[in-house]
Amino acid sequence: MKRTWILCLIGLLYLASVASSQAQQTGGIEKAVAALEEQWLQAQNTNSPDLLTPLLADKFVSTSPEGKVSSKAETMAELKSYVKDSGTYPALKVIVYGDTAIAMGILKVKQKDPSGKIVDLNVQWTDTWVKMPNAKWQCVASHASSIKM
Repeated sequence: MKRTWILCLIGLLYLASVASSQAQQTGGIEKAVAALEEQWLQAQNTNSPDLLTPLLADKFVSTSPEGKVSSKAETMAELKSYVKDSGTYPALKVIVYGDTAIAMGILKVKQKDPSGKIVDLNVQWTDTWVKMPNAKWQCVASHASSIKM
């Protein structure tokens, strides 16, 4: 009987150790994806396609607040066409599901559109990140909706 209790205790300790290890790994992924989102913001603020290109999967798709669906190439071209003034993420959250992560946040930005008009934007966005076979995280889909703040 005593041996059974000891084996049960060892089993419970092992399970707790595994759960703790998974929680630490998930926390590391959340931080890594949040850092990639910050790199994306930096690319937008500096109109630097070179910062954004490695973050997006080849088959990346984006849906704008106006409902326009864009490919990776179209998204990169759009990045070059706007002049932004210090966009910020007042809210950013990442949830991990195995080799997929969902990042959600709000983007507040002032920018000039291609016609030169200054526009204040408040956008709620959701990005879907996937851990690729090369072990790098890339965004496969992005969706944005305008919000009032």
